[in-house]
Amino acid sequence: MSTTTTTSPLSAARTLATAARVLRQLAHDPRTIALLLLIPVVMITLLRYVFDGSPRTFDSIGASLLGIFPLITMFLVTSIATLRERTSGTLERLLAMPLGKGDLIAGYALAFGAVAVLQSLLATGLSVWVLGLDVTGSPWLLLLVALLDALLGTALGLFVSAFAASEFQAVQFMPAVIFPQLLLCGLFIARDRMAPVLEAISNVLPMSYAVDGMNQVLHHPDITGDFIRDIVIVAGCALLVLALGAATLRRRTT
Repeated sequence: MSTTTTTSPLSAARTLATAARVLRQLAHDPRTIALLLLIPVVMITLLRYVFDGSPRTFDSIGASLLGIFPLITMFLVTSIATLRERTSGTLERLLAMPLGKGDLIAGYALAFGAVAVLQSLLATGLSVWVLGLDVTGSPWLLLLVALLDALLGTALGLFVSAFAASEFQAVQFMPAVIFPQLLLCGLFIARDRMAPVLEAISNVLPMSYAVDGMNQVLHHPDITGDFIRDIVIVAGCALLVLALGAATLRRRTT
């Protein structure tokens, strides 16, 4: 016999409790912390010295990668961490409690968002003030876009974890979800120089607007209308995917 537990759509206390639990779990997983915080820093540093003889090249792609790296790492970590809780039965037990889907998704987003803030601060600060990334606009705008990209990666990770049966399958979603966006986002060639079909596809992929937003900060001293459009689209996509992630959660109590 099934039972139904009625909870309010969203509770600050339950959301904060969920976020605190996720952060405690992350604190006991040094490998995940290293992946989240150190890998973007190492990759940006490596890229800087790959183009040591051509600093302008580093300037042109470094800002874009500040948005791409957080998205990728947060996607990987969130999808695997959430899948572990699904397969271990933790999510099932949590949903059997007075805990709404909104509380759970918001708690995960808040916890990983807090990590994303630290990740973005480290990567952006290193790039601008240590590695000499030349940015025309405010570095704080770079940080804003990097943070939104990390939150988008978190939302995508939460969403795809519902369709994987193992951690290996979760990683397999990366070529399907991340690689097409990486190829079509304008990092390798301007999107308006692609084949018309590919340009049309790139226009509906959120990573394209993440890269565009970074490039707006790179080339313009002030906030532009295009920059506002870009960050609104990235933030809107993150919220939409989080809502879809909440829809994939199922309460099965007996």
